[in-house]
Amino acid sequence: MRRTALLLALTALSAPALAAPPKAPTAAAEAQVLELSKQSIALRSVQGPGNKTADVAKLYKQALLGAGWSEKDIEITPVDDTAYLVATWQGSDPKLKPLVISGHMDVVEANPQDWTRDPFTPVVENGYLYGRGASDQKFSEVLAMVGLMELRKGGYKPKRTIIIAFSGDEETTMKTGRILAERFAHAEMVLNTDGSGGALDEATGKPLYWTWDGGEKTYVDIQLEVTNAGGHSSAPRAENAIAQLSQALARIGAYRFKAEQNPLTKAYFEKAAQFESDPKLAAAMRAFAANVNDEAAVATLRTSTGYVGKVGTTCVPTMVHGGHAVNALPQRATANVNCRVFPGHTRAQIIAELEKVAGVPEVKFTDVTGDTATESDASPMRADYVAAVDKAMAVSWPKVPVIPAQSSGASDSMWYRAKGVPSYGISPVFIKDSDDFSHGLNERVELRNIRPGLVYYFSLLPALSK
Repeated sequence: MRRTALLLALTALSAPALAAPPKAPTAAAEAQVLELSKQSIALRSVQGPGNKTADVAKLYKQALLGAGWSEKDIEITPVDDTAYLVATWQGSDPKLKPLVISGHMDVVEANPQDWTRDPFTPVVENGYLYGRGASDQKFSEVLAMVGLMELRKGGYKPKRTIIIAFSGDEETTMKTGRILAERFAHAEMVLNTDGSGGALDEATGKPLYWTWDGGEKTYVDIQLEVTNAGGHSSAPRAENAIAQLSQALARIGAYRFKAEQNPLTKAYFEKAAQFESDPKLAAAMRAFAANVNDEAAVATLRTSTGYVGKVGTTCVPTMVHGGHAVNALPQRATANVNCRVFPGHTRAQIIAELEKVAGVPEVKFTDVTGDTATESDASPMRADYVAAVDKAMAVSWPKVPVIPAQSSGASDSMWYRAKGVPSYGISPVFIKDSDDFSHGLNERVELRNIRPGLVYYFSLLPALSK
């Protein structure tokens, strides 16, 4: 009896230790983040001939198999010339909705002749990892994946099922992202490794603040078209396709949509104002947060490329084509207007507003965005999520302010939000503005992000899956 009681007591003492998340990463885990990042960067996962996205998925699969996943838990599904990856870690309570970790394995094209270093030959220099995908976003997804792998190897057992869902064409058609969102429309929450991030001081390299993304603006392309009968240029007519189109574009270019804010952007302006070095802009940020209808504050913020996209919808002409001969009246003139729409509005609403602004009935407006984007409302500022990221950042980058934000770009999060699933950009990677070369030349990321990034995931993932 006494021996049985002693064994039970020892079991009770040891069980929590086995299930407890690791406090700090091992040297082997840190090395694995770097090695997997380098191996994935070396795989040219670009749309078109020779697309290696499926090979990236296979690379990740081998790593997951080595950390406790089984063959039946991992799926690599080909789609056109790419593929997506799904890896499932079954939780102990099947009644709980799953937690999805999102990311994308594809990258944008890169011409080696333009780069200082070959974009698909990973190079480590002076504490940086160089290569296409270093910042967008292979390093970031590998960091999350290794963090999850270390939790499993350490004995942590989630109550909530955790699903890795990495798409394969986020930079192009976003077809696999739509497929994954449809499949996991029942998820409790999505943690998107392709979003958010921390800012580093340009002079000192010290962390300034970290933002998480809870929403994003909708990408929309609108074609404007005017067609006329045309004729000889020596006999001008009242109707001229180029002139009519120009009139509409001038009015659209000068138009400013109503300023808006939601809980995310309000919190952003309130908190980020303390880090704005320009006193006039900082004052405008505070004033706008306090009163969305402060016209002076809005006007000031719209002078800044960093803030103009955060105060409401923006639409700008980006391309123009017209005419067919230098000595003929134009028979056709077209233009593209690109919009980034504040959450809460449909494409049709924005097009209707622009038609009214243009005031030229002869101009035909057509939504040419296709199925590469969709409207989605911002995710709620859920208390459980906010508490989890606040704690995770406090243990990984102590005393760094945490700021909610809304992205002006587009990511796979839109597909989940459109299904009613809260999705948050959660990457813990810090970067200087001067080092941000996503989609550009000589893309890079600082390797000092590895250790705190793993610590961050050791805190965040258990908090949202237990």
